[in-house]
Amino acid sequence: MIPATFPPREEIARLTARALLEVEAVAFRPEEPFILSSGLPSPTYIDCRRLIGFPRIRSMLMDFLTLTVMRDVGLEAFDNVAGGETAGIPFAALVAERMALPMSYVRKKPKGHGRNARIEGPMTEGQRVLLVEDLTTDGGSKLSFVDAIRETGASCAHTAVIFNYGIFPETEKTLGDHGVSLHALCTWWDVLAEARASRVFGGKTLEAVHDFLTDPRGWQAAHKS
Repeated sequence: MIPATFPPREEIARLTARALLEVEAVAFRPEEPFILSSGLPSPTYIDCRRLIGFPRIRSMLMDFLTLTVMRDVGLEAFDNVAGGETAGIPFAALVAERMALPMSYVRKKPKGHGRNARIEGPMTEGQRVLLVEDLTTDGGSKLSFVDAIRETGASCAHTAVIFNYGIFPETEKTLGDHGVSLHALCTWWDVLAEARASRVFGGKTLEAVHDFLTDPRGWQAAHKS
């Protein structure tokens, strides 16, 4: 069951940011930047997978994600919830349970044997599918999952994530050009505000993170090894 009340977006963002900090899903390391999968440096790192190990926080955030989608799109807007391999799978299952809908998941690549499927679980032509993932950076990684869903004859016009980087202006455009709307609980800006309020990190670290969030491409170019 999900709550009948809809908390304000600002409160959802603040509590989500607090939860991410509390479970140590967030790391700030400007003096020794993380290297992202793109090969570019970043003073920030987030691991939403940690949330699955904290039942109370996990339950709260899945309530928030379900409520956000229902508020933004509608109470009867979907027929199926799909998770992206692999991080999106547990969150899709939890959202599907709350929405009382079938759940599927989408592989990054065909299985390679058997049915050679990319879609696991029931998905049929004409179904309206919600794609659930843990996070999005610039939105690009979602397009392959969306295309795989659409190849079944189903539609996919919405994706829901716990965390949106919120610092790359092309994110909504990339998804929008593909006919997909993004729904997210919080961004790096929300996490930075909560980190400042809770004093989890030192002032110098937070200022460096602020510089990165303000101009991520410029910061990465200046800190390339």
